[in-house]
Amino acid sequence: MLSRILCVCVFLGVFSAGSPLSCKWMDHKFRQLSKDSLDLLNTMAHNSTNSTEDAEVKQTVSFPHELYNQAAKAAAEDKVSFTVQVLNEMETLLNKNHSSASWEEKTVDEFLGGVSRQADGLHSCIRSHGHKKHNKKLHMSFKRLSHVLEQMGHSAEAWELIRKEIKTHLMRADLLISSLLTAN
Repeated sequence: MLSRILCVCVFLGVFSAGSPLSCKWMDHKFRQLSKDSLDLLNTMAHNSTNSTEDAEVKQTVSFPHELYNQAAKAAAEDKVSFTVQVLNEMETLLNKNHSSASWEEKTVDEFLGGVSRQADGLHSCIRSHGHKKHNKKLHMSFKRLSHVLEQMGHSAEAWELIRKEIKTHLMRADLLISSLLTAN
């Protein structure tokens, strides 16, 4: 009887220690940082100019819904790894010259800091901490956004398009991680 109890305890200990679901950072900090990031993106929208060109350009940018659908079916650690890559790709994209955007620099800096904290925090939840193979299709999706930005001359309209795409990525990444969070 004692050996069965010991086996159950060892099994539960190994299972919960190896699971990203036991990551305290993810349970306690992710929700607030994600909400703050979305709030900052919305603030950036209020400081942005709108243009009728957005509808025309929107057709050239396709959101990678299928990649997120695949990630949603993946193992927990792969969901976290995918989200870390999304956050890192966002940060890289927004670190380009955005002087044409009518965003306040302080807001952009706060947003980038929050995205960086989310990526670092989630990365700490990944067991392997090694370099997992990055999703090339996801990387190419962000590369296409970068090309659109360049084609539009880093204009205010281009940056507003990028802001909207970033917001969609952020909301989908939030859904991926929220599916892993323990109920409070």
